[in-house]
Amino acid sequence: MRIVFMGTPEFSVSALDALVEAGHEICAVYSQPPRPAGRGKKLRASPVQARAEALGLEVRYPVSLKDAKAQAEFSALNADVAVVVAYGLLLPQAILDAPVHGCLNIHASLLPRWRGAAPIHRAIMAGDAETGVCIMQMEAGLDTGPVLTRGVLQIGTTETTGELHDRLAALGAAQIVETLASLDGLKAEPQPEDGVTYASKIDKTEARVDWSMPAIEVDRLIRGLSPFLGAWTEINGDRVKLLASRLTYGSGAHGEVLDGFRIACGDGAVEITRAQRSGKKPADAETFLAGFILPERIT
Repeated sequence: MRIVFMGTPEFSVSALDALVEAGHEICAVYSQPPRPAGRGKKLRASPVQARAEALGLEVRYPVSLKDAKAQAEFSALNADVAVVVAYGLLLPQAILDAPVHGCLNIHASLLPRWRGAAPIHRAIMAGDAETGVCIMQMEAGLDTGPVLTRGVLQIGTTETTGELHDRLAALGAAQIVETLASLDGLKAEPQPEDGVTYASKIDKTEARVDWSMPAIEVDRLIRGLSPFLGAWTEINGDRVKLLASRLTYGSGAHGEVLDGFRIACGDGAVEITRAQRSGKKPADAETFLAGFILPERIT
């Protein structure tokens, strides 16, 4: 098929590679414009732009698709379908209608649960037992379109957002290839009205650990925000990111260090298995504690 690919972050790269490998013609790649990054604030291409250029594909990065010129340029591609994966721009109706088969979105949740910006984070933070990928026919609403195919994954009890992200990216890549191969025979099913939840963008105010919360919630927060933004706590005046954890035995005053890197919560305890001090590299708990003495209690 003749495809316009629209995506920006690392999550989208696997799908682009899979479509190319499957033999589809990628007539153009749309991505967010390069952004300032690093200490020098030099412009850096998105992961999708970098990969597309390495593949020799045409890349476009308009600031908006709302103006008539951008819409005419998109329509002139005469695409069979557009595949959209975490692109980051609103698609006006003229864009949605331009390809023969419209625009298909790879969304990392089991819709209608977790519509919106941060479905992977929110699934772990809410303690969901499973998640997955939906290939959705896009419409004007926020992730409201009918679903063509679903793939389901179980969420591991110690899995982080970073780990789940990689598994979902691989699933989405395989699933979009399969969906396109049988597109003419598929019927898009409207999303049920019951069970709608919204995965709002993660706010930095959510990231500080409140040790008075139950251990199960602390554990979900740490895993759900790993590696980004990174749940954190202050220890000996140092801001420490907590990157991996698991529920464990023990109890005490919330924030009390029981032994090793086990910390009591409002109910139960968690064990930190990976952490990072400011200006240092992430380290497993044993390595972290070798050069860092914990206080009796973390507040």
